[in-house]
Amino acid sequence: MTTSVLKIFSYLPNPRVWKSLITADLCGVEVEVVGAKPPELGTWLWDYDAKPLTESERVDDSPHARTGRRGFSGTLWKTDAFLEAHPFGTVPAAFSPGGAVGVFESNSILRAVARAGKGLYGQDGYEASRIDSFLDANLVFAREAQVYLLGMESLSQESYDRMAAAYEFYLSGIEQTLTNSPYLVGEELTIADISFVCDFAQFLREGHYEEALATQSKTLISADGPSIYPKSFEHMLTLSAEPAFAERMGSYLNWYRKKLGREVA
Repeated sequence: MTTSVLKIFSYLPNPRVWKSLITADLCGVEVEVVGAKPPELGTWLWDYDAKPLTESERVDDSPHARTGRRGFSGTLWKTDAFLEAHPFGTVPAAFSPGGAVGVFESNSILRAVARAGKGLYGQDGYEASRIDSFLDANLVFAREAQVYLLGMESLSQESYDRMAAAYEFYLSGIEQTLTNSPYLVGEELTIADISFVCDFAQFLREGHYEEALATQSKTLISADGPSIYPKSFEHMLTLSAEPAFAERMGSYLNWYRKKLGREVA
């Protein structure tokens, strides 16, 4: 029996988890994932041994009752051990085997998987640090995208402008890099590419809110992306169609391929 190098608890499906699973598949290591759809996760016990709670277990005087904040409202159920391992109390939440060590933030979870499997984290310390640079830039972009997508039904002009600026800054850097290289770091696929594909694909969900934006006199930030940043968009579409990516991402981008008139497998 193969021992998992990490156990991840999260809402599902979650593109931020996909990047770790794609990496695990490519590296030949095992990662266990436990969770449920976002509305259901509020009835779970957040713990290394996460599980659904019965209605009788979800009571106000429970020692696990906590006030939901980021991304979740109302009462959540988190153990003291969970909060010790994950002091910010967010998901995805990863644990070392047995739960002794908590790893939080999706790109840090991604790094942990890559370190366990080898081969996708650069040829030396300098390449690894360059990969980290892309992962950090990706995280800043993903943070802005999360706020943008969660507030899509009623966006302030400030929020919209912040997202547009973050999009332009991030995609300009990705485009510049791909002008001189087939991958973001070196001549081979790394976790920098994997993180880019998954998080940028999630940002493109803005396309599902085109009508909501129109009612606010706003347009899709990514509307002209394929023509302005052709290498970046092609990199995402090409890699996402590769078997290791498609196995985890499934039909997530099919709607976008159809929109572009691209063939859907």
